[in-house]
Amino acid sequence: MRRILFALLVLFAAPSQAAELKLATWNIAWLTLKPEGHPALPRNIAAREPADFRLLRDYARRLAADVVALQEIDGAEAAARVFDPADWTIHLTDEADVQRPGFAIRRTLRATPMPDLRGLDLFPRARYSLRRGADILVEAPATEGSGGARLRLLSVHLDAGCREDRFGPSAPRDCDNLARQGRIIAEWAAAREREGVAFAILGDFNRRIRPGDDFGTILDDAAPMIRATEGLSSPCWADARGGRPFVSHLWLGGPAREWLVPRSLAVMAYAERGNRYRQTLSDHCPVSVRLRLP
Repeated sequence: MRRILFALLVLFAAPSQAAELKLATWNIAWLTLKPEGHPALPRNIAAREPADFRLLRDYARRLAADVVALQEIDGAEAAARVFDPADWTIHLTDEADVQRPGFAIRRTLRATPMPDLRGLDLFPRARYSLRRGADILVEAPATEGSGGARLRLLSVHLDAGCREDRFGPSAPRDCDNLARQGRIIAEWAAAREREGVAFAILGDFNRRIRPGDDFGTILDDAAPMIRATEGLSSPCWADARGGRPFVSHLWLGGPAREWLVPRSLAVMAYAERGNRYRQTLSDHCPVSVRLRLP
């Protein structure tokens, strides 16, 4: 009896393990159900076959994330080919673009859509616009180890023409666009910082961010944040020369900075290596981190 009592005392005295949330971003290049040659698509975009969608769905299952920030999604029906609606809620920006940002959220989480960050689409009437930002509030259920954390999330897909160039008067037009988008995101981050809410900005920034980078400086000046990809390279479609600079990033602000599990950044590189898979899968790989919720 004493041994049983001692075991029970140890059990109840042990601290409960904190709940974790896996947060990912994934640009699933030109994820569309439109047929090849559709006027809304570039001429070089081939239609995916059923086997391609099955492979993408299998990678989504192996990713095992709780929330995935998505980019280049042509509607909820296309997203449902990868993320089973029985398990996932899909939220995309409210626009007609064939490359919409959004989220796939596990149904175990409560997700509240917020108004799109419309200002990111600098040219909304262009054939291929610069896309809005998808904004949601995610709430985790209360558990023994967590009180039910709230996390504001922004999924973005920014201008693609300024990977490394400096901003300034002589900068190319795409760099001016990216700088404008950076300031809009910075305003969003500053507002979340004033609210005191945990937040994250995820997606395809189309920018290789190194120390002192102009785009990174705009965000760093807006609010205290950490970038999970900082100082690291990506194995996605790496060759004999090694890893590639990240262009998809995850920024964490507010209390979420303290939630990041150290060394949890992961890239799910594809096993398939043939050139055709860069289009039938994606030229981007899923990038994820784990958060330990309070």
